[in-house]
Amino acid sequence: MTDESEFEALLRELEKTEQAVAERPKPGDRVKGQVIAIGEEQVFVDLGGKAEGAIDIGNLKDKAGNLSVAVGDELEATVAAVDADTGAVSLGGKHGKQLHGAEELEAAYQQGLPVEGSITGTTKGGLEVRIAGHRAFCPASQADIRFVEDLSSMVGQHHAFRITKLEAGKRLNLVVSRRALLEAERAAQAEALKEQLQEGAVLNGKVVGLKDFGAFVDLGGVEGMVHISEMSLTRIRHPEEVLSLGQDVEVQVLRIEDTGNPKRPQKIALSIRALAKDPWSDVTARYAPGSRVDGRVTRTQPFGAFVELEPGLEGMIHISELGAGRRLNHPDEVLSTGQQVTATVLKVEPERKRIGLSLAEETGAPEAQDDYGQERRGKGGGRRGRRDEAPEPDDRMGTFGDLLKEQMGRDE
Repeated sequence: MTDESEFEALLRELEKTEQAVAERPKPGDRVKGQVIAIGEEQVFVDLGGKAEGAIDIGNLKDKAGNLSVAVGDELEATVAAVDADTGAVSLGGKHGKQLHGAEELEAAYQQGLPVEGSITGTTKGGLEVRIAGHRAFCPASQADIRFVEDLSSMVGQHHAFRITKLEAGKRLNLVVSRRALLEAERAAQAEALKEQLQEGAVLNGKVVGLKDFGAFVDLGGVEGMVHISEMSLTRIRHPEEVLSLGQDVEVQVLRIEDTGNPKRPQKIALSIRALAKDPWSDVTARYAPGSRVDGRVTRTQPFGAFVELEPGLEGMIHISELGAGRRLNHPDEVLSTGQQVTATVLKVEPERKRIGLSLAEETGAPEAQDDYGQERRGKGGGRRGRRDEAPEPDDRMGTFGDLLKEQMGRDE
């Protein structure tokens, strides 16, 4: 081979090398390749030509810790870094911040940049996190904004962290915080929410805490509280009867109060109940006197039993409408809380939010329904509730105190 031909061959080889360098992926590029090997910590991907990429295995695991790819699968990822000497391509996840090497971790620490890591286990006082092949420690108080009772539930998850401490040596000593990033995100969300956050506003949120007295709802950077009395039109004993953690809810802002506490500057009262349709708005069209209705006994009092006909709508059966011809001392003699009953509508008073009911299948003549205290004949013509046997109030939807006052008035 002549000197000229050797020179041409070298020139062609140089051009190929320069072209390969020019075509080399750059940080931030989206690339596709085929999985060619799976290691303990990394998955290796053939990107075509002589390029090969590696991605931390934690990026490819679901919440349950299961690997989502196998050898031969096609994979698309973001280029996180390219080694200038070897050309090795590091692939990252959704944030594109998979960093390799002490220098890059040091830069992330100094600039407060987020880094991604996989939670590999629990340790005394916190979590063990794997970041770019390095072991890091996340204190329990920094795992989330809210206290995590069972840290083991986070093992296998992949999250972004902020490095709060870095000490170089034979091995890097890393301390990280997930909470720091979450608080920064919430602060930005809260700022964006300011204009919408006012009394009467209807907002979407997520249930993040349940207590005996109510539920805490994250509105997007700001938390409010729904008192148990504002959760449902019906009476409930615990928020868990109608809500669950992580549930998306629509709420209305009732009140906003300044607390003077910099950590929680505002106390926000919310309501789910306020957005529910008032069942009393069209009650007369749905519960005509004489119609038969089904319900559930919610509580009993000496003067009668309350029956839930639908959420937020209760009727009352006076004690004189329970005995089927015999006198009762208390509704508990024939009914119990939680019992399902079928009753007849006697009277509907939407303005007073009252519905009078009877267990009798037939209520007699229409005129007998106008005065609850009048003698009434049940099925079969039997007489019930004579005035000379027991005094009854004109309005059977009254309380026991009303009955007592009426009796005292008669005695006088």
